[in-house]
Amino acid sequence: MSAAAVAAAMWAEDHASRGLGMSLDHVAEGRAVLSMAVTEAMVNGHGICHGGFIFALADSAFAFACNWTDERTVAAHCAITYVRPARLGMRLIAEAVETVRFGRSGVTDVTVRDQTGAVIALFRGHSRTIGGRITKAQDDTMTAKGGDA
Repeated sequence: MSAAAVAAAMWAEDHASRGLGMSLDHVAEGRAVLSMAVTEAMVNGHGICHGGFIFALADSAFAFACNWTDERTVAAHCAITYVRPARLGMRLIAEAVETVRFGRSGVTDVTVRDQTGAVIALFRGHSRTIGGRITKAQDDTMTAKGGDA
């Protein structure tokens, strides 16, 4: 199964990312690029983009980068460092690269930049494969409660 086919299956069910106006710009083995415009609804009381929206963009890029094998993979731990503020009207681009995969675990780094290339945030996600497939060729090993973690 290709990374693009897996991403298409995930994207079709990803109401959260699409609902925030994200776009899936590129996927490859262990890599993903998503982008999102900072809207008025995302600006906090300081007049800058709320960090939760930046985290959500990075987390979505992380998800697409670590699910390329068509093995259902989720976040076990994530951390983000905000480098500079994002402002209304900026286009944020999150580039995720899976740096290592070992057994059922992995580490993926995500850099969030603005449209000029300036770094906005650095994110590191630790992933865990939990069983099951993403595509329609699922093996249905997931249970109603989410499978074995």
